[in-house]
Amino acid sequence: MELFEISDWKFTWVNMIDILLVALILFQLYRLLKGSLAFNMIIGIITIYIFWLIVKYFKMPLLEWTLGGFTKVGIIAILIVFQQEIRKFLLIVGKRSFLAEKKSVLRFLPWNWKIEKTFHTSFEEIVDACDYLAQTRQGAIIVFPKTSEMKFIATSGELIDSHITKRLLISIFNKYSPLHDGAAIIASSRIKSVNAVLPVSDNPDIQNKYGLRHLSAIGITEQSDAIVLVVSEEKGTIAIAKEGKLIEGMNHQQIIYFLNKEFANEMIRVKD
Repeated sequence: MELFEISDWKFTWVNMIDILLVALILFQLYRLLKGSLAFNMIIGIITIYIFWLIVKYFKMPLLEWTLGGFTKVGIIAILIVFQQEIRKFLLIVGKRSFLAEKKSVLRFLPWNWKIEKTFHTSFEEIVDACDYLAQTRQGAIIVFPKTSEMKFIATSGELIDSHITKRLLISIFNKYSPLHDGAAIIASSRIKSVNAVLPVSDNPDIQNKYGLRHLSAIGITEQSDAIVLVVSEEKGTIAIAKEGKLIEGMNHQQIIYFLNKEFANEMIRVKD
């Protein structure tokens, strides 16, 4: 059905849906990239492309040939430069896809009841441990993966697969412990790994603002959908890293509420 016509182009309902879908995708990409190093890079690529169109219009062959080289390898360059963002985008799509939702629904079918197992992460114990570490000026970094257990990163440290207790976390991050420098990874209500090595954020806007521990917390959340608790050794404060951003100034109860809200769907899972 034709809605209206502009020049020789007929505008239909299909065109409207097409435009709305493209706008939605661009908006989601903007939300994903906003505030990251990749956002500045993509602005640079768009600027080069616009400049190439201007040069092409005014018929400047040398500049057109030079800039045209960038546009020809643009897709490959985007895949290389934005591989972390593309990976994160695919994780989000996979998490929210129909198949993921279908799998979640199938857990409640009668023949799956016997393999259900209830998990509950002791956020109170974890935050109590972080409070103690902050008061005694001992640094810590605790990673809570959402869609995977980060087994590749976990193997960079010591695999322990232990119950979560306040005393154990304090012992791990004691400044005299050989395991205190790396991160603890908590998944399925267990401490899966300690002293794990995390990727460091390469965002130039924050590299001089935070120390290595905070940059690692931000770095892993830039590359995944994990939530990270990070305790500052210098300031004696607790911060939360999410989606490449650092949230500071939250008190004990606010941190527990935040974690419970983020992992509200963690209570029931199918046993592997």
